[in-house]
Amino acid sequence: MKVELSGLRLTLTNFTLEVDAVLTGRVAAVFGASGAGKTSLLEIIAGLRRPVTGAVHVGDTVLTDAGTRTFVPVERRAVGYVPQDGALFPHLSVRQNLTYGSHPQQSAPSGLTFEHVVGVLEIAALTDRGISTLSGGEKQRVALGRALLAAPRLLLLDEPLAGLDAPLRERLLPYFIRVRDEFSIPMIYVTHSPDEVMALCDEVLLLERGRVGYQGAPAAIFVPATGKRYMLARS
Repeated sequence: MKVELSGLRLTLTNFTLEVDAVLTGRVAAVFGASGAGKTSLLEIIAGLRRPVTGAVHVGDTVLTDAGTRTFVPVERRAVGYVPQDGALFPHLSVRQNLTYGSHPQQSAPSGLTFEHVVGVLEIAALTDRGISTLSGGEKQRVALGRALLAAPRLLLLDEPLAGLDAPLRERLLPYFIRVRDEFSIPMIYVTHSPDEVMALCDEVLLLERGRVGYQGAPAAIFVPATGKRYMLARS
């Protein structure tokens, strides 16, 4: 699915976010240092922010167009959004969190049944537990499962592994790869980790202080560092 970000402009605290790009990758990374505007761009796509100018198209659907004052509400965008903290409801069980906002089972798209999603994410054993009893990695898998069960046309992931230590990040990354391979849902994945981009994504949009510094194949911008690690190539 094509995601068009046409002439987007949004004034932030330290700079102005200006993005004009078309994402066509199965999993597109939005990469950059902290404070580069990555989350703000994701929030524009999700409908949590309105740009001063520009438009957002997902496939043939116009979600935002400042010129024509088109703005589809968040709940009608069919866009799954997983913020950094997961934003789970602490007063609900894991099962209740997973099914919050989901489609009835009989109308769920093929593969997006409750049993299939919890199986892929290996969280079936957690469904009767409370959110406060979960580890950080378990919470992220539940948040991902909830987003999937809402049957989105596009999945937005905002640095889902950023708050975890390195060993836990390495254990959780394969779950995101499973989701990529198991479900036909395009993803936009925000990160500042070259390793995550190389393992998961087939396209990368580099943001530098709110502007596009590069767009294209990850292998053209990241080079091997030590072991299985990568680093951003600089000219």
